[in-house]
Amino acid sequence: MTSIQLTPSTPVARPQWRVLARHYLEMVVAMFVAMGVLALARAAVGLTVSAHDHLGLAYLLMATDMSVGMAAMMRWRGHGWRSTLEMCAVMYAPLLLLPLVWSGLLGRTGFMVIAHVAMFPLMLAVMLRRRAEYAHCH
Repeated sequence: MTSIQLTPSTPVARPQWRVLARHYLEMVVAMFVAMGVLALARAAVGLTVSAHDHLGLAYLLMATDMSVGMAAMMRWRGHGWRSTLEMCAVMYAPLLLLPLVWSGLLGRTGFMVIAHVAMFPLMLAVMLRRRAEYAHCH
C-alpha cells in the first residue's frame, strides 16, 4: 500500500518590502545629491546649460548627474553592472518625449514636469521587475 506523507509547505519567498522601499529611497537621495553637487561643480567652472535655450542638452546633463549618483550607490550596494545600467537607462527615457517639444505639442515646462514625474514609476517598475535583487539586504 502506498502512503502519502504530507509535509509542511515551503513558504513562498516574499519580497522584503521594507528593504525594497529603503533601497528605492536611497537611490532617489543619491540621484538628487549627485544632481545638486555635479550641477554646482559645473557652474563653478562656467559649464552651465540653460534648459530654456537647450532643453535636450540640459536634461541630458541632469540625467547623467542623477545616473552617476545612483550608479555609485548601486555599485557600492553590490549590484551588478547590468542592473545598474538598466536603472540608469530609466533616467534617459524621458528624452524620447523631446520630439513632442520640438513639434510644439508639448511645452518645455510640461516636458520637465513629465520627465521628473516619470522617473519615479519607471524606477519602481525596474525594481519590481528585479524584485528579488532589490529586496535583498546588500
